Amino acid sequence: MAVPKRKHSNSRTGKRRSHDRLKKRSIGYCPQCSSAVPTHHICPKCGYYQGRTVVKQDES
Repeated sequence: MAVPKRKHSNSRTGKRRSHDRLKKRSIGYCPQCSSAVPTHHICPKCGYYQGRTVVKQDES
């Protein structure tokens, strides 16, 4: 079994972990009602996705 010969420095460990953070969710805008919507999701206000109405919303 392979075993490391030397301890990695804190700097090297930090460089490796620099990409492990959480990324912000990308937000787009619905072309139908202009509300902010996460990308690749159906609009919660109007039910619009990729050029068509996917979910019918009750107007109440």
